[in-house]
Amino acid sequence: MKSNWQKILNDRIQLYGHLNWLVIADSAYPAHSRQGIETIFADEEQTTVLARVFADLRACKHIRPTICIDEELRFIAEKDAHGVTSHRKKLSRLLEGYSVRALPHQEIITRLHRLSEKFRVLSVKTNTRIPYTSVFLKLECGYWNADAEARLRALIPLRDGWSDGYDDEGVPSPESFYPDQVSEAFKESENCPKPVPKPMRRH
Repeated sequence: MKSNWQKILNDRIQLYGHLNWLVIADSAYPAHSRQGIETIFADEEQTTVLARVFADLRACKHIRPTICIDEELRFIAEKDAHGVTSHRKKLSRLLEGYSVRALPHQEIITRLHRLSEKFRVLSVKTNTRIPYTSVFLKLECGYWNADAEARLRALIPLRDGWSDGYDDEGVPSPESFYPDQVSEAFKESENCPKPVPKPMRRH
């Protein structure tokens, strides 16, 4: 079934925010059964669709992407998937300048299923027939960043069970920041006022 994928994509980008996901997938990527994952088809090559996605994201100010790709992609031989070498080069150029993390394909799928219970996902299937080329974009707030979040969290008293992890609940845990971001954030927060602990009540 054909769809006006460009309009749907633009509409979802305007609607989506922090912790929503976009998937720009190869041809054999599955249509998920979870209600939170919407699947549409674009009869275009994957890098063409991805270029359009990045253009739309650059045009909006409220979100920015961090990216996951399949770890398996860099190990695929040309003899097993004709065109993979050229496709890797195209992807590398498109992803330049973005924060990119490679994870095993099944790990990404499992995480996506879990997150879709709470946050909406748009999956765009393309006509590219090269395995493990899907690109997963986790959307972040475009006017807030990890440095500012780390400084904020350094000033807020921790509570038992306050975070089940950034990806699950949208509350950043310390390990969700890069080590240099954490150290810089805490270094800059040394001169900030610290919360005063409440006195213990004696019984």
